[in-house]
Parts: sequence; C-alpha cells; structure tokens
Amino acid sequence: MKLIGRYLFRQMLGPTLLATAALSGVAILSQSLSALGVLVDQRQSLTVFAKIIVLAMPQLIVLILPVAILIAALVAINRLHTEQEIVICYAAGMSRWQVVAPAIRLAAIMALISLVITLWVQPWSYRALRDTLEAVRTDLAATMIRPGAFTHPAPGLTVYAQSVDDDGTIHNLFVNRDVGKGRGITITAREGRLEKRGGAPVLVLRNGANQEFSNVGVLNYLSFDEYVIDLRPLMALDRTARYKLSDRYPHELFFPDTSQAWERANIGKMLAEGHSRLAEPLYVIAFMAMAAATVLGGPFRRQGYGLRIAVVAGVAIVARALGFAVQAAVGDHPALNFTQYLVPVMAMALAALVLFGARRTKRGRVVLRGAT
Repeated sequence: MKLIGRYLFRQMLGPTLLATAALSGVAILSQSLSALGVLVDQRQSLTVFAKIIVLAMPQLIVLILPVAILIAALVAINRLHTEQEIVICYAAGMSRWQVVAPAIRLAAIMALISLVITLWVQPWSYRALRDTLEAVRTDLAATMIRPGAFTHPAPGLTVYAQSVDDDGTIHNLFVNRDVGKGRGITITAREGRLEKRGGAPVLVLRNGANQEFSNVGVLNYLSFDEYVIDLRPLMALDRTARYKLSDRYPHELFFPDTSQAWERANIGKMLAEGHSRLAEPLYVIAFMAMAAATVLGGPFRRQGYGLRIAVVAGVAIVARALGFAVQAAVGDHPALNFTQYLVPVMAMALAALVLFGARRTKRGRVVLRGAT
C-alpha cells in the first residue's frame, strides 16, 4: 500500500509543480509589465528591474498555490481515474481515504510552504521591495534629469536637460530655483555632472550663466566656468519608506505598538491581516480536497467530468472571493476574525462530505462512501 501511495503522490506532484510554474510565469509577465516604468522612466538597470520582479513574487506565489493545486489535482486525479488506476487501487484493497491521502499529504506540504512564505518571506521581500523602490525614487540622476523633459524634483525647483551621455555627462542644462518673494534664479550651462564632494551630492555645472533679478528689479547676469549646486536640501526631504500591512511580520501585526498613533488607530486591520496570513494556507488543502471530491466523490463517467469541474471551479472562486471579503469586513470587528478560518474549513467539510458522506445503494441500503 505504501508503494502505491508513493506512486499516487508522484503522479500528483508533477502536475502541481508544472501548474505552479506556469501560473508563476503569467504572474512574472504581469509584474514585468507593471515594473516596466522603472526601466523606462527611471532609467534603471536590468538588475534593478529583475530585483523588483523577484521581490514581488512571494505574495503572488501564495495566491497562485491554491489555484495551481486545484488545476493540478483535477488533471492528475482525473487521468488516474479515467485510466482505471484508481479502480485498481480499490481492487487492491485500498480505502477511499488511502487513495486520497497522498493528495492531502501533498497539499499539506504546499500549505506549509505557503505558511512560511506568508509569515516570513513575504514581509522580508516586501520590505526589501519598498526600500528598492525608495532608492529608485531618490536616485538623483533619475529624479532630476530626464532628457528632453522638464522635471520638478523638489518644490520650487525646475530642471531641464537636452541629453545625457552614457558616462553621465549632461548637456544643455536649464535650472530654475524659486528663492521666494516672487524671485527666482535661472542657471543655464552647456554641460553638467552629478558628483559627490566631501560626501555630499552636488550638481556641477560648467560653461554657463547665472541670471537673477535684484530687489530693485535689476537683472544680474554672471557667467561662470564652474558652478556647484548643493543637493543636500533635496536629500533632506522626507524620503523614509513607510511599510504597509503586507510588509509587517506576524509579531508586529498581532502585538502592535500602541504608543504609535497610526498603529493604535489600525489595530483591527492589523489583526485582520495577521489572521489572514494564518488562514491563507488552509485554502491549499481546501482546494485539493475539492478537486478530489469532484472526481472521486461521484460515480465513474466515461464521458468526463466537465460539468463537475465547472461547478468546483465556480465554488473555488466564490470561496476565495468570500475570504477576501471577510478579511476586509473584520477589520472593524476583530472578534469576528475566526470567520477567516471558517471559509476554508467549510470548503474542506463540504469536500469531505462529498467524498466520505453516506450514500444510498440501488437496494436502498445506506453505506459510507469511504467503504470499499
């Protein structure tokens, strides 16, 4: 029996990995399109682009796993059933639970992986993602200089550059700084470069002119060979990355710091997020049980199980949507967080009822579906 159980496990492991890989590929493509602006608009490297995609994947994998399990289980169990291998298992003396056990064991392993990801990998990756995006946003070269476009990297500051060479040389620069009281300083230069002097970021302008109206309305014009603009005031702006609920670790969600006003006002949402993380892996087991019940929970059909598969797909969509709705609803009612676990558990109970519940034979006797 153990040999047959291992065989059934391997038969379902392959489709599960393939389905997960296929859906992950779709997710990567979608994430690539959304992150394309970093590569184009912010002029970042392919390494940064790939890093953003990789760091966004853990949460997507958690969402993908239940769907991948459902698809893979339907494909694998349906094939085993239509090729009479399940019938052979029954003929060898295996009960229905022994036939289903390898699928549940695989789902439990995937659920454990999902739990590790959602509790620890996701917060770590999302924090790294926020920090990476913040570094991109505070990249002075990308923020200040966009060839052929006027940019406003800070209040009262306008910058224009005609082009930027691969070595970082900026050509035909225009900088306008608002100094208050309706006055401004306009600086033009043939070329410039972002550098660090004394550890401070500066914009070095060469071969240009400085124009400014005095208090009495006289235009002061000064040409220069080199002019240095200190960029530390830009760096002093509030650029601190703010972590969202999805970026927080379990202990931060279940034991919020009530000394902070924001956490004190959002305790309910933090608890809802924490319980959602714990309930998420249960959908993996629930969807596997639903797939097994779809194929094994009724009479054998040579014509296939198209209608049953359509029904279980609809039930799975409703169950997952209900889970998201419950999570949003209990944010204001922490005492109802148990309902987040209730949705997948009810799906499991329904699948178990279909698989092992009582049924009537043609002679009217009541027997258990798990009995063979």
